[in-house]
Amino acid sequence: MSGAILSEAGLSFLGLGDPHHTSWGMILHYASGHGAIAGGLWWYVVPPGICILLLVLAFIFIGYAMDEILNPKLRKR
Repeated sequence: MSGAILSEAGLSFLGLGDPHHTSWGMILHYASGHGAIAGGLWWYVVPPGICILLLVLAFIFIGYAMDEILNPKLRKR
């Protein structure tokens, strides 16, 4: 799931996503295209980046927790 989120955000950031669909990647794409990074307008770039990071980390941690619970090889007896 985290790979799909990163792929969608990355493709949207590169401009290969649907321009009519709002996503964090498109927000980063438009912020980069209008010079928000060079102009010091960090509030256009940091919140979508943090949201992507937190969502991906949440799915990774949920996956690890489910792996520890459901995988019998990892259970300590």
